Amino acid sequence: MDRQAFRERLTRGTLLGDGGLGTSLVAAGVPLDSFFDELNLSNPAVVEQAHRSFVFAGADFVETNTFGANRYKLTAHGLEERIRELIVAAVGIARRAGVYVAGSMGPLGVRLAPYGRVRPADARDAFAEQAGLLAEAGADFLIVETHADLAEAEEAVRAALETGLPVVATMSFTRDDRTLLGSTPEECAAHLATLGVDALGVNCSEGPEQVLRLLETMRPHAQGIPLTAQPNAGGPSRMSGRLFYPATPEYFADFARQAIAAGVAIVGGCCGTDAGHIRAMAGSRAAGGARAAAASATEPLPAEEETEPLPAPFAGKPAASRFAATLTSGRLVITVEMDPPRGSSLARMLAGADTLRQAGADAIDVADSPMARMRMSPWAACHLIQDEAGIETVLHFPTRGRNLLRVQGDLLAAYALGVRNIFACMGDPTAIGDYPNAADTMDVVPSGLVSLVKSGFNEGLDRTGASIGEATSFVVGCALNPNAEDLEREVTVFHRKIESGADFALTQPIFDLSVLARFRAAYEAAHGPVTIPLLVGLLPLVSARHAEWLHNEVPGIDVPEAVREALRTAGDKAEATGLAIASDLSAQIAENAAGIYLMPPFGRYDLAADVIERARDL
Repeated sequence: MDRQAFRERLTRGTLLGDGGLGTSLVAAGVPLDSFFDELNLSNPAVVEQAHRSFVFAGADFVETNTFGANRYKLTAHGLEERIRELIVAAVGIARRAGVYVAGSMGPLGVRLAPYGRVRPADARDAFAEQAGLLAEAGADFLIVETHADLAEAEEAVRAALETGLPVVATMSFTRDDRTLLGSTPEECAAHLATLGVDALGVNCSEGPEQVLRLLETMRPHAQGIPLTAQPNAGGPSRMSGRLFYPATPEYFADFARQAIAAGVAIVGGCCGTDAGHIRAMAGSRAAGGARAAAASATEPLPAEEETEPLPAPFAGKPAASRFAATLTSGRLVITVEMDPPRGSSLARMLAGADTLRQAGADAIDVADSPMARMRMSPWAACHLIQDEAGIETVLHFPTRGRNLLRVQGDLLAAYALGVRNIFACMGDPTAIGDYPNAADTMDVVPSGLVSLVKSGFNEGLDRTGASIGEATSFVVGCALNPNAEDLEREVTVFHRKIESGADFALTQPIFDLSVLARFRAAYEAAHGPVTIPLLVGLLPLVSARHAEWLHNEVPGIDVPEAVREALRTAGDKAEATGLAIASDLSAQIAENAAGIYLMPPFGRYDLAADVIERARDL
């Protein structure tokens, strides 16, 4: 079908799609944890039967069983060499159902840079391969579906449009009406419309009511492009190891009436919807898509129920920190700094943390209002990174702006959330940040905070000596600036932190290890060898301008002239040059310190992952 014919078809009445293919396959006995796309080869009959059930119920098109048929997901299942065979089979099975065939293109199953390791160009190549095979096999149109990353959806759409087939694009949203990576429905609609898709909208998500609401939000930004709605059968609940979706066929009939009355061009279902739901929607369409009765339209929506229990606070015997054991293991320790978001969504941060864990990081350092800029409090970020990304965190704990009541209460809150590693620091002055007139006082300096934790909380006592009940087991780090102009003062302050009980130190980024050697010599002359592990700051440079800005405008950072010159002469290869410099520095750090404190430039977690892997290889 050409694109003009497709658009004309949408003007003649609502196109009814199928329901949840996976839901129907599981109902037919396919295990829930199966790779459904493989069934095109091993059990085509069960796939064909699912398609036919939707067509018999009234669907005008079915989506091919190719949601995961891309090189990344197929490689994970050892099927990358059979991609053509699998996609051709999927289109042939769908074609036998006797209706329009929509070529399904889901997410790649990997994250794109900067939150993951896959470059946009590589993602485009993978989608182009899938889209090309779907078109070659005879799909009538392509549907880029269930995407949560707008950047990834863009690569899929651009690849799909190159086939010349009509392209439908749908995004999936969380309960807070944003995609998992934080894009709003307005942003999604405007961006997809700019790409020139033939229809756009929402699928999956939390259910019909949310999808209809999102579409009304998207409509003014869609540039007149037809809208599509294919919701889940409500939010799922889990019972006895199985997922259950609450929305009934009757409820979907009402959804279809409202969608058709609102001018939605394509309706259908997603997870939890079966042939019964599609049959009910077909009945609504046949009845003319009349609006729901006034009574049901004015009924208040039922209150949302939690489908998963909220995480319980930490209870019981204090757990030892894995990070503490890593510090004394003798292997190179690598931590990576991350900033919490300015908004309430942590999805991008969690994606980056997972990428860094897979690359070989030992812990994530979560900053607290870096550069005195307003951001989410880091406690929640630490808790969720540990819980969802499976990697320990180091909570940056500035004393600036906190009185003793707040310091101690915040420490207990962090501990209750499972945070065991903290980094005691002064914090950036509010005068340089978003709120220059905000209070900037403090009751305790960083060495005092170290002492409060190690000699107080870890002994079960607060600052006054009163019991706090069970003792904490915090591991406490402190700051070190080897670049300090007043080296004698830095030595004195650092020694005070060590005497207070600091377990490790994080340094400012350095670009010449002789700086560290100079500090060590000064410290040893006054106090003997440094007795705690040092994690040396490493900040990969991405351009000559980046290097000059750090050198000239950021206090405490000195980028040698030789490094800046190397980046100036590198031209368009500056990023690769910066990565090579970082790799060389990581090798030197491994020989002279306990570990690396990696600071990704501009949130480039993909670049940080490259540095980690190179350091591990060395």
